[in-house]
Amino acid sequence: MIGFRPFLQGTAALAVLAAALALPAPVLAQNAAPAASQTAAAAAIPRLANGHPDFSGVWQTLSEADYDLEPHEGRRDAPPSAGVVIDGATGGKLPYLPEAREQQQANFEARAEDDPRLKCWTLGVPRSVYYPAPFQIFQRDNDLTLVHQFGHQVRTIYTNGTLHPGVLQENYWLGDSRASWDGDTLVVDVTHFNAETWLDRSGNYHGEKLHVVERWNFIDANTIAYQATVEDPEVFSQPWTLEVLLHRRRDRDFQLIEDYCHTLPYADYYPHNVEKSVAARPAQEEGQ
Repeated sequence: MIGFRPFLQGTAALAVLAAALALPAPVLAQNAAPAASQTAAAAAIPRLANGHPDFSGVWQTLSEADYDLEPHEGRRDAPPSAGVVIDGATGGKLPYLPEAREQQQANFEARAEDDPRLKCWTLGVPRSVYYPAPFQIFQRDNDLTLVHQFGHQVRTIYTNGTLHPGVLQENYWLGDSRASWDGDTLVVDVTHFNAETWLDRSGNYHGEKLHVVERWNFIDANTIAYQATVEDPEVFSQPWTLEVLLHRRRDRDFQLIEDYCHTLPYADYYPHNVEKSVAARPAQEEGQ
């Protein structure tokens, strides 16, 4: 039987080839369609002169991620959602260490007062990306600058091959972002965080050991798939990954609007309220 093995293998190969040739043209076209579609999508995305994707523009998510990263029912302060965690979670629940989960639950109970967003603090990373307000990206060969409407926080992502700084006297609200390219995907390594920000409005949080790896990738010219892999050994038992879509704002004449919410207590003294401000001064002076 050994002598017949090459003949049988050759016969099998011919049979496979014959079957492939016998496939109707529509089937062959369907198999070729995905590859052609991917090639067309890659060609359609905006690019810099150096060939890398150009993420410049105004972007915003439609997801419910900022309300709660985990699956949850609708409640007075949040619409229902299936959650946005795609890896590293059980049933969509973040892999908290036992004591850290207790802290998250305490944060949840106090969310109406303790959410850093309500104090107008910088949102941090990755929350600032999926917060339900627009942000604008300005991209150059060596960096990307992200300007957020909320609080006008500004973040720089370096793509010039530089490394994270060494030991810092004080960590950053937005961390330190250094990026590289994996084909058409921008991979951003973010470290050096302080522990003052939350991950959403439901008290999900992190510590100073937070490490985030972001992946920015065009789906088409007007849609970005954004992933963030989060690890913090003092809070979570293992890394986990979230994913949301970012959509280009294409409204006519759209631009960011100042939203410095920490100035709201002083709104009466703004120039546009000058008459109200002048009228209020005598009463205030009498009370002094």
